[in-house]
Amino acid sequence: MSFNTFGHLFRFTTFGESHGPAIGCVVDGCPPRIPLSVEDIQHHLDRRRPGQSRFTTQRQEPDAVKIMSGVFRDEASGTDVTTGAPIMLLIENVDQRSKDYSEIKDKYRPGHAGYTYDVKYGLHDYRGGGRASARETAARVAAGAIARKIVPGMTVRGALVQMGPHKIDRAKWDWSEVDKNPFFCPDAKMAKFFEEYLDGVRKSGSSIGAVIEVVAEGVPAGLGAPIYAKLDGDLAGALMGINAVKGVEIGDGFATATMSGEDNADEMRKPDRTLGNDGKPVFLSNHAGGILGGISTGQAIVARFAVKPTSSILNTRKTVDRYGNDADVMTKGRHDPCVGIRAVPIGEAMMACVLADHFLRHRGQVGEATAWPFEKK
Repeated sequence: MSFNTFGHLFRFTTFGESHGPAIGCVVDGCPPRIPLSVEDIQHHLDRRRPGQSRFTTQRQEPDAVKIMSGVFRDEASGTDVTTGAPIMLLIENVDQRSKDYSEIKDKYRPGHAGYTYDVKYGLHDYRGGGRASARETAARVAAGAIARKIVPGMTVRGALVQMGPHKIDRAKWDWSEVDKNPFFCPDAKMAKFFEEYLDGVRKSGSSIGAVIEVVAEGVPAGLGAPIYAKLDGDLAGALMGINAVKGVEIGDGFATATMSGEDNADEMRKPDRTLGNDGKPVFLSNHAGGILGGISTGQAIVARFAVKPTSSILNTRKTVDRYGNDADVMTKGRHDPCVGIRAVPIGEAMMACVLADHFLRHRGQVGEATAWPFEKK
């Protein structure tokens, strides 16, 4: 199986299966002398970890990460720092229940990758989906924890903004609420509604989709390239590469199709140092999501992605088996009624990895930073 590596200068390769002994990744291209501890990574893994509420799969995985290489104790500072060598991260699987899948091992789950894996490779790991399982994304979150440390002053945050047809009230957006509820929801009132709503979905044996928004702030202008390395193109590919994602938009995205040129344009005014923006131009809006012509503007990078309903459900669906016979299938075991919930830290991680990669590419081509046009003599 090829194509298990993501990125160019900052890149990671993931390994392992849902019901194998372990999963993990090897991160390559990380600059040396960046402080890095297990705690730096574990914090983000804990946010994605299953079994933390009744609204996620009850598989009990501690997701305890081990740093196997690429870190060394700096005696001068007394802290562990990266060496510039590949960083191997290992996460052991401890709560597999493969027998949950024995009754359906020859049946294709509608909406799942089992059929296409069989078509391509001639076999598929029916135990939780193998590499197709969202279990693999824990390794991406671990890699993202390292990526967050590469771009100085950058913060990446995500939130669930829609579940099924129900959207949050954006006027009530409060980032401090995201870590106070099991849905990563920035609207406290809507988070309470989601509890009852998802309980109903879960008890009915079904699942539901969601929309996640990820915002990166403190991103310097100039990242990306105009043609084949567009920042928004790479970001869209990274988010679309997350399990169960079926749509991605940058900035206002599909809504721009209904706008006029006047409505969509992010108007600009001259730099005003009294605003504390270091002589940068003042943007009056951010419909573009912080990217113009494939290059970052210095505004917040904003992206959203749609996550489909979990394909493993208790309700019986029509399918075929590996031998071409009609069959009915229902999936036992432990599954997320809304896999979009735990996609929030995954989306954050993939955005951080893209931005770290482009930051290093930019530095390699033009140096630490370029001057704003207004500052050039």
